[in-house]
Amino acid sequence: MTNDQTPPFQPPVHPQFAPIESLKKLFCFGYGYSCERLAAALRETNPDAIIAGTTRDREKLDRLRKEGVKSYIFDYDEPLADPLFILNNTTHLLISTPPDDSGDPALNLHALDILKIPSIEWVGYFSTTGVYGNRNGGWVDERSEIRPTSKRGSRRVKAERQLLEMFEQNGLPVHIFRLSGIYGPTRSAIDSLRAGTARRISKPGHAFNRIHVDDIVQTVMASMARPNPGSIYNLSDDYPTQSHEVIDYACGLMGIEVPPLLNFEEIDMAPMARSFYMDNKRVRNEKIKDELGVKLLYPDYKIGLRGCLDEERKGTPPYPRAAAHTETVHSGGTQPLKDLA
Repeated sequence: MTNDQTPPFQPPVHPQFAPIESLKKLFCFGYGYSCERLAAALRETNPDAIIAGTTRDREKLDRLRKEGVKSYIFDYDEPLADPLFILNNTTHLLISTPPDDSGDPALNLHALDILKIPSIEWVGYFSTTGVYGNRNGGWVDERSEIRPTSKRGSRRVKAERQLLEMFEQNGLPVHIFRLSGIYGPTRSAIDSLRAGTARRISKPGHAFNRIHVDDIVQTVMASMARPNPGSIYNLSDDYPTQSHEVIDYACGLMGIEVPPLLNFEEIDMAPMARSFYMDNKRVRNEKIKDELGVKLLYPDYKIGLRGCLDEERKGTPPYPRAAAHTETVHSGGTQPLKDLA
């Protein structure tokens, strides 16, 4: 199955960011997929900036150190060994560690250490649009009531509140980024089809938003350039749709037959993946456009998937390594099981 009517792909023009003058050191709690792409972009604008972060994986730790990232092991039961030394001179702090029932581990273990960083200029937190819960297909924006319907969403709400309290009580320059389903090169429907894990699942009337990793990167950089502490931003594309449409389109791009269409009510699914289908909402993204001047590189999944293939074929750096373990989720693509963002 091929799509001969698809016009030639024209890669989007990435915004040209000026150096972020205040950036001397970026520290990422949870140095995952999105943080790697962000760091690669910041090396272009701020080549002298120090990039540092944490991982739970000792093999990844060795790789990151070889790539010039000052890396440290960090987990719920393994705090930073010398946090004041490790966090010293950090100007920009990004937290993407997944919270548990007690909140975010970076905050639970190192909130006081973070507040002692005299050089801090900007703090970002990767949350999820799951905090809005189920809206039966209705639209939400940053002013919508928070009412999560999943444990994962409730945990993110708690972590958000932890950070916003630090903003209100201590002046920590916090920015919350609520992410839709993340995809990009090595983490898309194309990769799940190749791995044989993609399924076309039908749940009539159900829709998801997605966000390409490079649109996460440009939004975060725009926030760094225009900090507005206390702000919350939705990061989503312009085209919420059913997940099986994404698989259909990816199959057309790859010239392969589509998998059979499965009824959501009749299939076995991992609890995490099933939980994504329990929320049905459409996410507005006007705030990042109006306040931060963001123009999405990939406003819909069709442009995004074609961009993934184009980058892969060109070998365009940065091209992150594929995750060792992935799980098919709502975005019609894959999410890493650890260091999610």
